[in-house]
Amino acid sequence: MTTLSVELLLRAYSKGIFPMDNAGVLEWYSPNPRGIIPLDDRFHIPARLARTIRSGKYTTTCDTAFREVMRACAEPRTDAPTSWISDHFIDVYSELHARGYAHSIETWRDGVLVGGLYGVALGGLFAGESMFSRDRDASKVALVDLVGRLRRNGFLVLDTQWVTNHLSQFGSYWMPGSLYKVVLGQALQTATRWE
Repeated sequence: MTTLSVELLLRAYSKGIFPMDNAGVLEWYSPNPRGIIPLDDRFHIPARLARTIRSGKYTTTCDTAFREVMRACAEPRTDAPTSWISDHFIDVYSELHARGYAHSIETWRDGVLVGGLYGVALGGLFAGESMFSRDRDASKVALVDLVGRLRRNGFLVLDTQWVTNHLSQFGSYWMPGSLYKVVLGQALQTATRWE
């Protein structure tokens, strides 16, 4: 497998391309159309999830357990017995995190990590990579936190790669590849902060 590096990943994401490990073979993807979660008023929080968030049973943090979130995302699931997130991916994305380009949102219940997500931030682009949940709605709570953070900090695009049933409840939609490239170019020229 080609060895990933921070520099290779940054070049790839700036062109709308991302990698996955397929049984030790590095494969590159650029879906057309592209899955997007809106950061404007089209973003939808289902009523039951809104009640869960208001209940206060979960707390969220940012960038406090990046490697742990990636490891949890890589755990086998019933619908995905093998993972495209290899140990090599975890090492390289953790280096991206150390350099300020990759971030995680963690969801906690009673001090235990029960959900979260991670992705790559370049300019006004946040490329969501993966999420996990060990407790009902825990990954969704992390996603709502992420969207609020992206809005506050001037991001333009939340790229989810594909639209899934899980993400469609939030208003995710398919963006034509030609438009995605235009929006990506605008996002890369946008100054943002991460806090």
